[in-house]
Formats: sequence, C-alpha cells, structure tokens
Amino acid sequence: MDTPGNPPRVTWHTTESPAGGSYFTSIAAYLIRVGAEPQVIYDPVTDQLGQFGPLTSSGRALKNDGARRTNREGKVNIQVEVLGKAASPWTKGFDPAAKPNYRKLIAAARAHGVPDVWPAGQPAATASAATSRNRTTWQSKGGHFGHCHVPGNDHWDPGAIDTSIVPGKAASGTDDDGGSSATKPSSATYTVKKGDTLSAIAAAHKTTVAALVKLNSLKDADKLTVGQRLKISGATATTPAKPSAQPLEPFPGASFFHGGRHSPIVTAMGRRLVAEGCGKYATGPGPNWTNKDKASYAAYQRKLGYTGTAADGIPGKASWDALKVPKS
Repeated sequence: MDTPGNPPRVTWHTTESPAGGSYFTSIAAYLIRVGAEPQVIYDPVTDQLGQFGPLTSSGRALKNDGARRTNREGKVNIQVEVLGKAASPWTKGFDPAAKPNYRKLIAAARAHGVPDVWPAGQPAATASAATSRNRTTWQSKGGHFGHCHVPGNDHWDPGAIDTSIVPGKAASGTDDDGGSSATKPSSATYTVKKGDTLSAIAAAHKTTVAALVKLNSLKDADKLTVGQRLKISGATATTPAKPSAQPLEPFPGASFFHGGRHSPIVTAMGRRLVAEGCGKYATGPGPNWTNKDKASYAAYQRKLGYTGTAADGIPGKASWDALKVPKS
C-alpha cells in the first residue's frame, strides 16, 4: 500500500452481470483476464466468496487518480466485487443472517480496523447522482466507500445498496457466524515488548489469557520473547466483568509454591480453582501447599489451553492473573 498510515477502508463494486452460481467462476476468470481483480468476489445469491489475493495487498479494480494510485490508498483498501447490477441493488431482500460467508467478509474488514461507517455517504442511486468524489474524504477517512465515491473514477456502482446491511453493525451477544455468544472478535497482531505479560496484553486488547494461549498455540504463557508477534485477530473478548470489590492477590512468584508452604494465599487460590471447576481436593482446600493444589492448578492451566509440560501445576504470572485470586 502506498499510504499505510492512512485509515483502512472497503470499496464496494458490482460486476454489472447477473448473480448466481453459474456466473461466479466465469466472472472471476474475466476479472483475472482483464487485470481488474479486486481482493474479493462475492455472490449474494449463493453466498459464494472468492479471494484473489491478500486483503493487505493492492487490488486492481480502480483507476488511478492522476499520479495517486487509488488501489493502494490506506492501510488496507479491501475491494469487493459483488455479482449484480448497480441499477438493481443486491441488498434488496438480502438477509445477512442466512449468509455466513457474507458475515465472515464483514468480520474480516472489522478485523483490519475498518469502521462501520460510510464517510462519503450512501452510494449513489443513479449514474447522474454519482458526482461526489471528494479527494480529502477519500484519502483521510476510514470506512466503507462505493466505486462511485472514488476520485479519478467514473463508475457509479454499487448502486443504492442498503447501508444498514452493508456493513450493518456488530451484533451484541452474537458471533460472526450468527450464533449466540457473549464474545466478539478482537483485531490485528501485537509485538511483545520488554516487561509485557500475557495478562496485560489480554487486558489491553479486551480479550482473555485463555483466548490468546489457544489462538497462538502457546506452550508456556509465562515465557514471552521480546519481538514475538502474537495473533490478536480471532481471539475472543468476553464482556468485561465488573471489578471485584475485593482487591486481588498479586502474584507471589513461582518459588512461593513448594512443599511446606503454609499461607492463606494457598487457601484463597484453592477456592478459586474450585470455583473454576478445577478442584482436585478430597477435603479443603487449606493453607498448606500439597500435591492436590498442584493437580488442581494443572487442571486450571489445561483449561486455559496450556499443554504438555507447561501444565505443570506451578503458578505463573499469566495464569495467576487470569485466576483473579482475592487478597487474603
């Protein structure tokens, strides 16, 4: 991209062809043949979704605006060719709830930071109305645009599509596949810096240690390397819990947990492990660190996604912070 410091956007096109499965492959082949590929082609009838290249790379479906390469505008410029005609907006009668691939496409745009707005307004309803191609808006605003909004271009597609559907709004309590969920996707990646902990990274990105462990296949969440890149996109963020009225016990260090340790911290930890469904106690828990505490903590580590020797039953800072042990 020529201007990766500019906001991310999606640019919507129509193929000016009929929609339906029989056209999907032939239109895709045509776009390749004439060198006018977007990143994505979508059929609203069959919910078929095709991708020509990475969403972070340039498409080829726009004309330049003089020396300005509009295909390469912004952090991303995800261009979508929708099978259909501008004169007959494809959103009429379109139900996103019945189109899982469409929802995934919108989720991908959000994951790249594209906001759910139309900075240049709703796409034009007719060719004669497609006169607003403001360069400042195009270059400085992130969100969704029609081909009709892009300076240097003369097409008026995608027509007067319904902007309550495209992109719609991220649903509260519903995941991107339409299922009921208390989670939502977070976006991008994160580069580990000196002093970072996984729990701090999770909190900053409104996700959980367990989600990051699973997404990145981490064997030991307490051993992060400076410069390590963590996937954040696709992690799930639960609705933040209300802060506990009771302060939390800070991590006492792994060396704290050994045979002979007697402390109310061990009791508080054990009670939290039981509350998480990981207690392996026949009686208790109590203040003495025992093999039952170790087995219970190992079960909790596995619940977080730790595998192999990483689930050794000895608390580390990331898992301890996630457990939220109340101060004794």
